[in-house]
Amino acid sequence: MSTSAVDTLISACIRFLQAYPPFEQMQAEALRFLAERVRLQHYPKGARILSTEMGVAPALYIIHRGRVRAKSTVGLGSGETTLSTLGPGQAFAIGALMAQRPTFGSYEAVDEVFCYELPADDFFALTQKSSAFNLFCTQHIAGLLKQSQQQLQLQFAQRAAEQKTMNSPLAAVVKREAVAVPTTASIREVVELMAERHLGSMVVVDEQEVPVGIFTLSDVLKRIVLPGASLTQPIASVMSPAPATLPLAANAHDAALLMAMRGIRHVLAVDEGGRLRGVVSERDLFKLQGAGLRQIRHAIDAANSVEVLQHARRDVRQLSLTMLAEGVGAAEITQFISTLNDTVTRRIIELNLERHDLYGIDWAWLSFGSEGRDEQTFTTDQDNGIVFICTDIMDRELTQLRFLDFARDVNADLDRCGFPLCKGNIMASNPDLCLTLEEWEERFARWVRMPEPQALLNATIFFDFRPLFGRFNLAHRLRLELFRQTRGNPLFLRMLAENALSVAPPLGRIRDFVTSTDPEHPGTIDLKTYGVRLFTDAARVFALANAVEATNTVQRLRRAGAVMNIGTDDLAASIEGFNFIQLLRLRHQHFEQEHGRPGDNLIRPDDLNEIERRVLKEAFRQARKLQARLKLDYQL
Repeated sequence: MSTSAVDTLISACIRFLQAYPPFEQMQAEALRFLAERVRLQHYPKGARILSTEMGVAPALYIIHRGRVRAKSTVGLGSGETTLSTLGPGQAFAIGALMAQRPTFGSYEAVDEVFCYELPADDFFALTQKSSAFNLFCTQHIAGLLKQSQQQLQLQFAQRAAEQKTMNSPLAAVVKREAVAVPTTASIREVVELMAERHLGSMVVVDEQEVPVGIFTLSDVLKRIVLPGASLTQPIASVMSPAPATLPLAANAHDAALLMAMRGIRHVLAVDEGGRLRGVVSERDLFKLQGAGLRQIRHAIDAANSVEVLQHARRDVRQLSLTMLAEGVGAAEITQFISTLNDTVTRRIIELNLERHDLYGIDWAWLSFGSEGRDEQTFTTDQDNGIVFICTDIMDRELTQLRFLDFARDVNADLDRCGFPLCKGNIMASNPDLCLTLEEWEERFARWVRMPEPQALLNATIFFDFRPLFGRFNLAHRLRLELFRQTRGNPLFLRMLAENALSVAPPLGRIRDFVTSTDPEHPGTIDLKTYGVRLFTDAARVFALANAVEATNTVQRLRRAGAVMNIGTDDLAASIEGFNFIQLLRLRHQHFEQEHGRPGDNLIRPDDLNEIERRVLKEAFRQARKLQARLKLDYQL
């Protein structure tokens, strides 16, 4: 074909493309690049253009003439099929191309169809040449992300509704097997059993297990202590006869109404034969209605014991679930959890200060790791330390001993409230983490001066610190010194960047994901190590290099990204990717704990629906982009 003929075809292609988005926004050079590389292909009516069986998508398809029927199993979650018809100017197989995988579903020619086809390599080159085209492809993925988030929200809404509604039958409300005694049991036996099982009430049943009475802690004073009743008397002599009962099929509303009418705090659930099957308390109904943020905060602030704070922690979890159901994002929820966990920790510190005299000493309680970043999920252990001022070096050891004694009690109480002790002993009760300001500064400086593997590992934990209680200015001074050290040491930042690149996004060249080969967890991906960490490590380097004080990953990316001239769209895509991974972690941990398991970060890609898989891959690609920036900045 002559040069003039080729130019004519290219010009015709450009004119055609300029009539449709996003091509009409592309610069002439990029558009010509596209037009020079496409091939015009013909497909007769009924021909299959692309389908899952054909393997990895080889090209981008832009319809020039005719109509294409798209049949997709992606979307709406559970394999449901969607049909749509595409016309001239519309492109398809973007998601499959970007993921380098087969398309989900098929594309067939409704009539005679002509398509411009751009090979995969040229497609990726075009995304680099044209920001308009790149944005178009990114938004395509963003649409999937939104759809996936809606699905997650729907799942949580359904589960929250199942768990919270006052329309729930008592069979669903009653969680524990009822404890009961016969009418012949002595008062002593009953009281001892209640104390042993930590019960507030005891049901008395006849030989057929039918409730005939109930005895509560409030009865002890007025029916036993004050009258001077003998503990050898049968419980039947002091119980409240004819207890309130409802069938298991009755709902929580019925129980609440019965309690209100009779001024009682317990209702017994019985089966069709009238036999005892459970006890519903006033508190059980309160849990169903859910506690609001103000109530939880008030309960924490007013708590005068660890036991009260234990209940508050459970309410935090329930409210977090409700927020998920209402569509609140992962960033807000993790910050919400961190904020209320902070409040619980502060209250525990206050309660312990009543028993430990630290008056007159400048000190602060520090949080590290995920708590230091305001990114706690449902499963988190303790990462904390203490910084204090000691003007007289002779008093240093004595002062530290006082803080260690105090910290041991705080760590133990935190453990009782659902913050497990750190297996790595990253806790304030560890003498290595209970230091004066000068000692912390020297330690940080040493890690920066000598960035050995252990020092780099420490940096990923301890450089994400923030004050939680006490003199916040101590933490501020420590951070300024850290910035002074890191900004004056490019080698350290380079080593930290290299350390961040030591973990790659779990994306395979052949398979979709690279999953674990661990015999105990085959086919899984640890979303903490191979997901969240990819973002937090990169954001930490960006923040230290640009003196960004924020420790939260999203805030670090935003503030450092602005200084580094990272595009707004690229930043937004990275943050969305990070938040999506956090959302998957929250959902997984919640479901795990619902089934009585500790709650880890190991998800199985095969258990995700197609949209989630695609978005997860896109999230990993965003992490890869952050790593590419590290490679570029530090020539790695």
